[in-house]
Amino acid sequence: MNALTTAACLLVAAFSCYLYGGGDVLSSLLGVFSADESSMPEPGDAPRRSPQGVPYTELRHIVNADGLHLFCRYWEPASPPRALVFIAHGAGEHSGPYEEIAQRLKERSLLVFAHDHVGHGQSEGERMNIRDFQIYIRDSLQHIDLMKSRHPDLPVFIVGHSMGGAISILTACERPNDFTGVVLIGPMVQMNPESATPFKVFVAKLLNHMLPSLSLGSIESKWVSRDKTKVEAYDNDELNYHGRLRVSFGMQLMAAAERIETAIPSISWPFLLLHGDADKLCDIRGSKMMYEKAASSDKKLTIFEGGYHALHHDLPEVAETVLKDVTSWITDRLPPASTPPQHGSQKDQ
Repeated sequence: MNALTTAACLLVAAFSCYLYGGGDVLSSLLGVFSADESSMPEPGDAPRRSPQGVPYTELRHIVNADGLHLFCRYWEPASPPRALVFIAHGAGEHSGPYEEIAQRLKERSLLVFAHDHVGHGQSEGERMNIRDFQIYIRDSLQHIDLMKSRHPDLPVFIVGHSMGGAISILTACERPNDFTGVVLIGPMVQMNPESATPFKVFVAKLLNHMLPSLSLGSIESKWVSRDKTKVEAYDNDELNYHGRLRVSFGMQLMAAAERIETAIPSISWPFLLLHGDADKLCDIRGSKMMYEKAASSDKKLTIFEGGYHALHHDLPEVAETVLKDVTSWITDRLPPASTPPQHGSQKDQ
């Protein structure tokens, strides 16, 4: 790196300190030059293993178009399923914390399935880094298509939280006729306007061009839930990502938000929006904008006063209401369950 480039990098870092505050950015800058990019294992005789060291031969998984193994979860009802429900988790987490939602839906004879996004949880991929947000959508459609091939006549729903909300919106927009409905819990619809001023966007783009691996901040777990036990569970979950977020990842989120804003006026599929008005991780103004501007005639926005980001893990009474709202909204849109004909109960007239 020559002197001119070094000087430019330090200038950018100064801008970053202005944007994000504190001296952590400069220390991150120094680490970027020597950062060792993690590489994925090459195919070979040895079985592929999850980031936790478990062979994928022992884990349910799919292999995406890039050859990466994505860990999958399935909640299959005992009776024949009435619908398919795909769950898209948020940034930095994994599919495990959706057990309660999945079990409620399973009790209603719905087949629920999910995977850890690339770079998350027990899936392969560089942690919390993606070259193109579209990969999340592509992988979601691959998994959905797989389940549809096994259950071709069932309606399909999506439930998405946070970044998973953005994935859900763009997935449904890509195939609007394939989905009976979409449930969005604290979704990422737009970037915070105060954080995405033209100047800050310009600096972010400059950083992304020069130092895409520079880390600027992390997800503050205290804003996930008002329930301290849930925050502790989040912090102690080794499958969650507890590191700092890269500039390049932030740019992918920003690009996804721009795509969503463009697509919203043409959205015609049914959707349910659930958002806490004290959510500091995903701006509630995005949900309000989507509700107001989407063309759909079947849409609903429920705002939870004082609610934090992960409403399904917020205070017990809030979480219970969310579980009931999600379950009832989906089941209300199912076709009537077929009942076998009764013989001998009445005579032909």
